[in-house]
Amino acid sequence: MTSRWRLVLRELKELLPITLACGTYAAAWTALILPYGIVSGGVAGLASLLYYVAHIPASLSYSVVNAVLFIAALKLLGWRFFAKTIYATVAISLFLWIGERALVDPATGELIRILEDERFMAMLLGCSICGLSVAALFACSGSSGGTDIIAAVANKYFGFSIGATLIVIDLFIIGSGLFIPSLGTTLERVRFVAFGFCAMGVECMTISYALNVRRRSVQFMIFTRRHAEIAKAISDATGHTMTLLDAHGWYTGDAVKVVCVLAKMSESATIFSIIHSIDPRAFVSQSRVIGVWGEGFDKMKDRRNA
Repeated sequence: MTSRWRLVLRELKELLPITLACGTYAAAWTALILPYGIVSGGVAGLASLLYYVAHIPASLSYSVVNAVLFIAALKLLGWRFFAKTIYATVAISLFLWIGERALVDPATGELIRILEDERFMAMLLGCSICGLSVAALFACSGSSGGTDIIAAVANKYFGFSIGATLIVIDLFIIGSGLFIPSLGTTLERVRFVAFGFCAMGVECMTISYALNVRRRSVQFMIFTRRHAEIAKAISDATGHTMTLLDAHGWYTGDAVKVVCVLAKMSESATIFSIIHSIDPRAFVSQSRVIGVWGEGFDKMKDRRNA
């Protein structure tokens, strides 16, 4: 196989999960968000507002707003930032266009409510799926574009926190529903905004959980007389290095080595199995840690703008 075809296959492998995430996001938004009059943050929330107020197809407004943001920020952020983001935006717009036509009730011209009148359940399910899809895009080094671009520009040129900027934008988009008379009475608009804040919270928590669940780490403190064998076996199995600490037993006064290991949560079962196979009488303490940065774990970076 030539190098050109290898490059093509590699790019296709990278784009396949992005495409699946975009399709899932669009399906959840079209089937569980738009039919129930729910608005969330970002460009998706803005597109939802325009759909409810002016009946503008969400696929159209989503595409136009993102295109404007891309053009405005292209010179500021460069092409490398936009490569996968542009693809994801186009894919979501296309899937939205398909979904808006596939889920329309011919009799009423409105989108079908697949959960009937279960609006709260639709919000929970729809925002959870959207959150998982966005997390998948982030994991593939892409994004759904939109307000992420504004936040990136604000961070690069004004030093604003990306997280805080996104929250402010989302609050503004959702809160604007209070001042749109066509959304109903004052009480109906309050409910509309309340649902929007709930939707934003569910989606944000889902994104955070999905991105961090695989990154959770644990610390093992292993008290054993067979420390050399255990340390070597763990290192061979996981690739992690470890630290040996000198300790003394309070009751016996005997010197003992303590093996200190930092590992991924998913590696816990392997480590316990190794310890038990070598020294079933070892004393082991396992605890969760907030984060681990360095070789073999997350890359250390300046977190002041996170």
